[in-house]
This record gives sequence, C-alpha cells and structure tokens, in this order.
Amino acid sequence: MAIGRRGVLAGGTALWVGGGGVGGPAILRAQSSSKVTVSHGFAMHGTPKYAADAGPPDYLNPNAPKGGTVRLGARGTFDSLHPFIVKSVPAAGITTTWDTLCWNSRDEASTEYGLIAETIEWPEDRSWVAFTLRPLARWHDGSPITVEDVIFTFDILKTKGSPNYAFYYQDVLKAEKAGERKVLFTFRGSSNRELPLILGQLPVLPAKWWASRDFEKVSLEIPLGSGPYRVDSFDVGRSIAYRRIEDWWAKDLWMNRGRSNFDVLRYEYYRDVTVQFEAFKAGDLDVRQENVARNWSTAYDIPSVRDGRIQRIEIPHELPTGMQCFAFNTRRDYFKDRRVREAIATMFDFAWSNKNLFYGLYRRNVSFFGNSELASSGLPTPAELKYLEPLRGKIPDEVFTKEFKLPESDGTGNVRDLARRALSLLKEAGWEVKDGKMTDTKTGKKLAFEMLLSDASFERVVLPYKQNLERLGIDMTVRTVDTAQFKRREDEFDYDMMVEGFGQSLSPGNEQRDFWGSASADTKGSRNTLGIKDAAIDSLIETLIAAPDRESLIAVTRALDRVLLWSHFVVPNWHNNKVFVAYWNRFGRPEKSARYAPFAFDTWWIDEAKDRALQRGDKK
Repeated sequence: MAIGRRGVLAGGTALWVGGGGVGGPAILRAQSSSKVTVSHGFAMHGTPKYAADAGPPDYLNPNAPKGGTVRLGARGTFDSLHPFIVKSVPAAGITTTWDTLCWNSRDEASTEYGLIAETIEWPEDRSWVAFTLRPLARWHDGSPITVEDVIFTFDILKTKGSPNYAFYYQDVLKAEKAGERKVLFTFRGSSNRELPLILGQLPVLPAKWWASRDFEKVSLEIPLGSGPYRVDSFDVGRSIAYRRIEDWWAKDLWMNRGRSNFDVLRYEYYRDVTVQFEAFKAGDLDVRQENVARNWSTAYDIPSVRDGRIQRIEIPHELPTGMQCFAFNTRRDYFKDRRVREAIATMFDFAWSNKNLFYGLYRRNVSFFGNSELASSGLPTPAELKYLEPLRGKIPDEVFTKEFKLPESDGTGNVRDLARRALSLLKEAGWEVKDGKMTDTKTGKKLAFEMLLSDASFERVVLPYKQNLERLGIDMTVRTVDTAQFKRREDEFDYDMMVEGFGQSLSPGNEQRDFWGSASADTKGSRNTLGIKDAAIDSLIETLIAAPDRESLIAVTRALDRVLLWSHFVVPNWHNNKVFVAYWNRFGRPEKSARYAPFAFDTWWIDEAKDRALQRGDKK
C-alpha cells in the first residue's frame, strides 16, 4: 500500500511517516524510526473494516428499545465481586461493570476499535503502542477515566492479578504517561505483533478507588466501574442483579448503538443443572443456551414449546471450537509416559457416546484449533515443515509420518479393537495385568486415578468410559464437586484428570504461553493445567507469537497443533458448530448474527408486543 508523507487510509486512518506528525509527542517520536500509524482501530493483519464513527454494524439494531428485566441462570456459586485475582470465584456478569481500552470486532478476525481509547498509535515494527483516551470517558461517579488509571491497572494486574495477566503482559516493559490523555506501552522487542491487541483488551480500573483497598483480597464491595451496568443487588451465592447505566458515557458510540438494551440483568444461581433446566421450563428463567445434546433432542417436547411460548433456534458459527477434553495432569508420575496417556485415551468410545448419549449431534475434536483454518490435517505441508524440521528428534516422530486420527469403534459398545491397541501401548510402557489390575512391572504400583468433575451431567459420559478402562484393569474413580471446590483444586493442580476446555481465538498469541508454556507449569492458577514442560513446544509458541503475517501464523499454529495432538496430553471430547438457544418468546433480536459472536445476547431486546402476549398466555 503506497502512502505519502501524510496519507489517509480507507476508514479515516491517518499515517505519520517517521514519527514526525504534527503535534506528535517527543516521547513517541523517539521510540521508533519507522512510520507511525494513528487510527481509530487496529487489525492484526490488514486494515480495519469500519471507518471512524461508522454506523452500527449490520448485526446490531440501532433502534432497539431499552427496558425490561431479563432473568438468566448461573451454575454453582460466587464469593466475590472482584474477578481479577486467583482466589476469587467471581459473580456471573461482573465484567459488564468495566469498560476496556478497545472493543473487539465481532465480524472481523483479530480486529479492535477504540472504546475508552479514542485512537491507537503504533510504529511499523510494533515495538510500542499508545492509546489516547476519549475526553468523555467516565467512571460511574462522573469523574474522568485517566491515563493514571490505565497505568495503575496494567501495573496491578501484572504484579498482583491472576497469573494469566503476567503471562499476557510479560513482553510489555512499562506503561507511562505520554500526554494529558495518552498512555504509552513499550515492548521488550518487536517480535510479538499481537501486543497492541492484547493491551486493547485491558479492563481499566479506577486507581483512586483501589488506593484504600487491598487488591489481593476477595471482596464483596460493589466496585466503581465504567461499563454499561453496575451491581444493583446481590445475595451471596444465590443471585446478583445489574442495572443499566442510563447515562453511560459510551452509549452513543457507533459500536454500542443497539447493545446493552435491558434495564436489569438478573442471574439466579443453581447448584444442580437439572434444577436449573426445570426453572427455565417453569418460566423462572428467560433464556437458556443448551449444551446437553440429550436435552436438546428430547427434553423440549413440552406444551410451551409446542404452542410457541418457548422458541428454539440453532445458530451456526465460525468460531474456533478449541479443545474440550479430559485433561491429564502430567505432573503425576503415571501420566508422564505418552504411551500410557494414549492408551487411556484410546478407551474413550466416542462413537458409542455420540450415538447413545448425544443423539449424533456432536463431532469429535481432532484439533486444538478446530472449526478454523488454524487446524492441522493430513500430513505437514512445506510451510509447516519449516517450523517442524528444526525440532525433529525433540517432538513425536509421528508428527512427520502420520495423519493424526483418533481410534474409532463401530458404535455398538464393542471395544475389543480399542482394548488391544491400548494393551499394546501399555505393555510397551512397562505395564501388565496382574491379579486383574494394571500394574507397573518395575514398581508394582497399580494404575488408578481420579476423574474430577464439576458438572453432574458429565457423569453419564464418564461412567461408561470408566467401565471400558476397568476391562484393562485400570481403576478410574469419578468425583463430582461444586464449582468453588473444583476451581480451588484446579488452581492448586490438585487433580489427576478433569474436564477442561482450552478456548481459542482466530489469532492465537500470548495466551499459548499460559496454556502450554514451561514457565506457567509451576505457577498456581495458570491455565497450564496439563503441566506441560517441553522446550520444543516453548519454541513453537514463541515463533507463533512472532509470526509476521497471517500465512506464517496459520502454518506455525498448525505445527503446534500437531505436536500437542501427538503428545496425547488430553482425551479429546467433542464440539458442535452451532449454538443451541431456547428462550421465552418475549424478545426481539437482530436479523443477522455476527460471524464470531452468534448468540450475542447483549444485542437482544424486550419486544413489548411479544411480552404482553406472553403475559396474557397467548399461544402461537
């Protein structure tokens, strides 16, 4: 793209070459000799789709009416209104209290637009980024959001927040004031090209409010925020309600016209998923995103669905499905051998589960980046081999020679072929059956472990899996605990296996360090629940983070995917490329769904005519 000394890109993006733009602060001019872009938006690759102060995206209704109360369900419990520390079990919906520097586009890959930030500024080599704050940005008490607030937030999250923040920001050297409304983030180098996006996601917190409070302490004090809602009332562990801020400072920005339409969001907590479902059917909850295939197939044959008072929709999506799985804790000695992990994974009979439990609605996960162009398939391409060949001998040999495929059964429940394969792997690893129990031939220890669950609905999937393992003499006990206990044990790495999910974006980056990086394996509260410590994987992560363009990012992500898959760190579960939603027929919603946010309940509204009809008991 040819740009003159000072040019304008589509969408109103202004460019200053050499950092010498009119009025540019000296601190920024000194940071880089490359040309500097000042824009309302930032795209990881390419340019933003929307112009500055554009009209609302076509997946919003800018004329959506405001008003009404919506009742939503939440699982488990909560003990905090402070979601930024590892000790906290935060209340559902609490993040609606704070705004972020930027807003994530819902129909573009890895693109953000200024929210609290009016403009984003960066050099060609992306060695720093600066955000100029909107003068109208305000806290709920009417005071302005300041550069000092942004700097405080960055520093406190990096030093005292949940461990993931330290991993996300480890390549950011410092945050400093570069003008009355401008904050500058300087990076350790110029290889991590995603950092401007990561910092754009920063939830800004009020420095003055926290000055007299202990950031590391769990708190139920209603926080000072800046977002579209504030906490209105709560009953600890039972319910919480948020009330819309009528004079919210950002309500008229182009990306917010038609969002945050409900006056009150109320979350009711349930310890049991069955009770929560019954509450929805009884009309105590308004909306339900269904994630149990059996329910979707059989449990909605009720009068309120048949007569139209409850509506059901299936919304296709283009989001990466990530990896839901049964996760091995490789810190345990008996899970350190890849062959043992593969053998245990082999005995999960997905074909039978999909046929008998899931009504054929799901697909098996065969990638950590499924349902996207980032997923590996077949044998490595030349572009992928560029990153894999230097690691030959340090990663599984199968990466180079075999297409990754999970063993399959015929769905009848006959697992003899699976068992033969698993027994062969275990024998290679030094295990054999003695007195009916799988035994380590060197130590005499039995192969026994616990599967930790937080949702009783998983028991119907795990118990048949347990029976299959028992055929090999492997003893898997199943324990279901409440969400608070599950989180504590997860944070402390106190589990053998558990249900886990690794969500992925369209542009993987720093979070991969937290997922699989060696440095995070011993950091309690990190997302490296698998306990991975592997120099080859670390190398691929750093190469991914430094990918200079989309093509390179795709190739190295696929390479990483192959290594993770062939390492058998998990027992892959399943996914669905549709969102199942049921709701009482009192809502309006945009005609079009965003590509990467198909449900987007914050774009719905109360339709008064439908609501009145529902209250009257009118039927379709």
